[in-house]
Amino acid sequence: MDSLTSICEVVLPSLPMDIDALKKLRKEDQDDEDEDVSIKNVQSFFNTSASQYQIPHEVAEMLLKRGVTEAVVLIRVILWLLATRLGTLLICGLLCLSKEWPFINNFSSMSLDKREKIMQRGLKHKFLTPFRLAFAYIKVLCLFVFFSRVDENGDNPSWKAIGYEVLSAKEKTTNVNKKRPLEKGIIETMHENDSTLQRSLINKGLNVTLDSKNNTLKIKCDAVVVGSGSGGGVAASVLSNAGHKVLVLEKGNYFVPEDYSSLEGPSMDQQYECGGMLASVDSRILVLAGSTVGGGSAVNCGLKNKNIGRNLHLHPVLMTWGYFPESKSNLKGKVYEGGIITSVHKVLSSPSDDSKSDTRAIIETPLLGPSSFASLCPWESGLDFKQRMLKFSRTSHLITIIRDKSSGKVTTEGRISYKLDSTDKENMRAGLQQAIRILIAAGAVEVGTHRSDGQRIKINENISEKKIEEFINDVCPMDGALWPGESWNLYSSAHQMGSCRMGVNQKEGVVDENGESWEAEGLFVCDASVLPTAVGVNPMITIQSTACCISSRIVDFLKKGQESKDC
Repeated sequence: MDSLTSICEVVLPSLPMDIDALKKLRKEDQDDEDEDVSIKNVQSFFNTSASQYQIPHEVAEMLLKRGVTEAVVLIRVILWLLATRLGTLLICGLLCLSKEWPFINNFSSMSLDKREKIMQRGLKHKFLTPFRLAFAYIKVLCLFVFFSRVDENGDNPSWKAIGYEVLSAKEKTTNVNKKRPLEKGIIETMHENDSTLQRSLINKGLNVTLDSKNNTLKIKCDAVVVGSGSGGGVAASVLSNAGHKVLVLEKGNYFVPEDYSSLEGPSMDQQYECGGMLASVDSRILVLAGSTVGGGSAVNCGLKNKNIGRNLHLHPVLMTWGYFPESKSNLKGKVYEGGIITSVHKVLSSPSDDSKSDTRAIIETPLLGPSSFASLCPWESGLDFKQRMLKFSRTSHLITIIRDKSSGKVTTEGRISYKLDSTDKENMRAGLQQAIRILIAAGAVEVGTHRSDGQRIKINENISEKKIEEFINDVCPMDGALWPGESWNLYSSAHQMGSCRMGVNQKEGVVDENGESWEAEGLFVCDASVLPTAVGVNPMITIQSTACCISSRIVDFLKKGQESKDC
């Protein structure tokens, strides 16, 4: 744990400063003198380190629970090497040498300044890319834990310094709607045992028998729907409205708005697979997959179609940001207030002629909490990062989404491989550059990307248009941390499509035009995984429409089956 603790300290170190020094620092950065952010709160934040509060232990636990197997093994090996003198010499070089016995220090015995230099060098190394991947992985987890953890009062001491707050429990419960619309139809199996489960199912109107020999409950119903998302929820509704008895299997829990705490950490755990930390095998892309999984993963049981798991489209995302100090902007409020996504902008191939233009990218305005902001934000040094976080509440982000032509695959549950082709990268570049232009036009005093080298530029009256254009032209997407280049990107995705695509025959797809499996009669798929291509926009309505059509075919299928029985 010493090596991990030492890295966490480098990521977010304790940097004690007196009040005058902090005031000077904030003035240089054009930070607002926000009444809600006292200088004492900032001083407390600068005194705090990520090596405190059991954070390294929570990082280790999160890594083991949510990390990709290869990344976990890699990080454990590197941490073990850094715990030894020879391993530290191998990874860190001459910086670990000392004039005093034992002459070679392990990583945790080195000064904070030297450890920071090693991490800065490692994150830019062109050849030891596994080393920088390990550092980047720890950085993401460390900052997510630090800014999402709360005390018994639901508070985090650093939030006051960065101008962040959440609704208190008292504020949330003033107008609580106690109705839970689906409560009467739900059975929480985690609260049931063998005897009570059968009784609960019978009480819901189901015909249930016990197979004592196999210790199995047999439930008689017309249809089983796996997953209750945009696809499964619509299918269950259509089938039940047609008079069929439907059983919905859901791996996630049932929540209504009043159940959510507005706390980022618990909410991510409740809503997303791996708490929003599901990464591709090479950790190139973070996949925000809802914790309700059906379709692609469910149908991959005993079926042999080679298309299962392939043709995965993700609508990959990169972000740009702009800093809008309140004293220099007409835009009021804070970035985490208001709607989640309030604006959408298309980036066209021919902006002058919409009728002859293709959409290259879509730009949207997301809402980021402090832990997501910190996890994705580039790290250049401990001081620089804390300065970035002080600007959190007035740093606006734009996300660039592309309709990816390239595709990846899912081999087993949680094993995702994905890589962008050159066309997708060019479209992403066009979107990122347009997003930067939008932020500058809106009045940002500083703009940048999430590229690992902290790519950014300050905008003021003295800067020339030529310099701005040179910066914008340099904005482009990079590969992931494992590619042999000095700078890299971490992509994200909130839309997963195509891994059980529809096709005209078994060679082209997993299901036919009715959504039925080519291999198993009566097995239908009606979620995002049947879409043959990426749709290029938020796919929710497309999924619901597709599910409505397919479930209507299922109704016809069940009707024919009943008619044949009657004959």
